[in-house]
Amino acid sequence: MTDTSEHSRPEALPTPPPQCPASKLGPGPGGRTRLYGPEAESDLYGLYERLRAEHGPVAPVLLHDDLPAWLVLGYRENLDVARTPSRFSRDSRLWTEMREGRVPPDHPLCPIVTWQPICVFTDGEQHERWRGAVNDAIARFDRRGIRRHVTQCANQLVDRFCASGKADLVSQFAEPLPMMAMTELLGMPEEFSPELVSAGRDMIKGSATAVQSNEFVQETLRKLVARKHARPGADFTSWLLEHPSGLSDDEVQQHLRLVLIAAFETTANLMANTLKMVLTDVRFRASLAGGHMTLPDAVEQVLWDEPPFMNILGRWATQDTELAGRQIKAGDALVMGLAAANVDTAVRPDLDAPIHGNRAHLAFSGGAHECPGQDVGRAIAGTGIDALLLRLPDIKLAIEESELDYRSTLMCRHLTSLPVAFTPHQPSHSEPTAEEGQDDSPHSAVPRTTPSAPSGQVTALRRPWWTSFRNWFRRS
Repeated sequence: MTDTSEHSRPEALPTPPPQCPASKLGPGPGGRTRLYGPEAESDLYGLYERLRAEHGPVAPVLLHDDLPAWLVLGYRENLDVARTPSRFSRDSRLWTEMREGRVPPDHPLCPIVTWQPICVFTDGEQHERWRGAVNDAIARFDRRGIRRHVTQCANQLVDRFCASGKADLVSQFAEPLPMMAMTELLGMPEEFSPELVSAGRDMIKGSATAVQSNEFVQETLRKLVARKHARPGADFTSWLLEHPSGLSDDEVQQHLRLVLIAAFETTANLMANTLKMVLTDVRFRASLAGGHMTLPDAVEQVLWDEPPFMNILGRWATQDTELAGRQIKAGDALVMGLAAANVDTAVRPDLDAPIHGNRAHLAFSGGAHECPGQDVGRAIAGTGIDALLLRLPDIKLAIEESELDYRSTLMCRHLTSLPVAFTPHQPSHSEPTAEEGQDDSPHSAVPRTTPSAPSGQVTALRRPWWTSFRNWFRRS
C-alpha cells in the first residue's frame, strides 16, 4: 500500500525551544480554575472531582493564557452538548475570544481550535459531505490487511529490543506502532513515522512548539497529496482524492491531518494504558484468565477509566443558553470532559465495579461527531498487544507501580514510560500465522488489494494467562 516512489522529505522538525514555565498555582481571574499547569498535570482526576464538588456538572475554567471556558463534567450534560449542534456548534469561528483577537496565531491552542475545512469544525450539510467522504474511505480498509501489517510492525519493534531483556513499552512500542500503521494506511513512506510521532504528540499538548510541529505535519501531508495525484494507490489518501464528493486538495490534506493525529494519539494512549493494566492489575489478570472478562471487555474498561482523550475543546455556544443551571453566553467555549463524564456517579454509582460489554462510555465522544475510526484504533491496539505478549510471555513491570509517571495536558493524560523486563532472546523475524490473518468480524471492510499471505509461522510459546487475547476480534 505504501508509495515507494521517489519523494522529497520535508525538513525535519527543528529542535524545540525550552518550554514555557508552568502556570502559577491557585485560581485565575474571576475565580475560575486553570485547566492547565501544576494542579492539572499532577492530579487531573482530583481536579475534576474538586470542580464537580464546587460547581456541579458544569464548571467555569481557564484555558491557556487565562482564556475563559466551561468544562462539562457530567455524563448527561456531555451528551446534551454533543447531540444538540443547534445550541453547541463545532464551528470555532463563533468563539468570542478568537473573534475579539485574544487568540493570536501563535497561541498554543491554535493548532486544535483554528477553523479548518474539515468535518470536526462543521455541522449540517457540510459536515455530512466531509464526514461521508471520511466514512466511505475508512470503510474500504481491509481489516485482515490491517492486522497482518500491524503484526509485522509489532514484531519488527519487538525484534529491536528483545535481546536486551528490557524495554520501555511507551517509547519503544505503544507510540511508534500506531504511527507505523497509519503511515501505511495513508500511503505514506514509513520512514516519516518517527518524526511524525514527535510532532503529532507535541502539537496537541498546547506547548510552546505546537504551532511549529503543526507546520511540519502540514508540510508532510501537503507533499503526500501531491504525490498521490501522480501515483494513486489502495490507500486512504487516494480514496479521499477520488471520492465523488470532490474534495479539494486542501480539504483532503486537512482530513489526513485529522485522521493521522487523532488515530495516533488515541491508539498510543489506549495501548499504553491497556498494557499498564495487564502488568499491574491483579483483578484484571485473574478475571481475564478465569474467562470472566473477554479482552474487548477489558479494553472497554480501560476506555471507561482512562480514555485516550481526557478533554475535547470543541464546542461553542450558538446563542445564550443554559446548561445544568449555568448561563452560557453566545460565543462561549465549552470543553467536553470525557474522562470526568466516564466517572460520573450518576451513571457509575460503583466506580470499582467492572464493566462488561458496555460501550456507553464517551471515550470517543458522541453524537454526529463521534470518532469514525474507533474500530480501526481497536484493531491496531489489539493486534499489537497480542503480538507483543505472544513474543514476550514472561514480561513484567520493571519498577513499582507507584513509580509510574503521567503527563497531563488539556486533551490528554499519558504514561511517560512503562519499563518492563523479560527473558532476553534473539530476534525471530516471525510473521503472523494463517489463523491471525482470519477475519470473521461482522464489521469486515470491503476487500481491497492486500499483501500476500505470509508463509512463516509463529514459534509456539507456552500458554500464559493472556493467550485469551488472541480471541479479541472474533468476540467483538
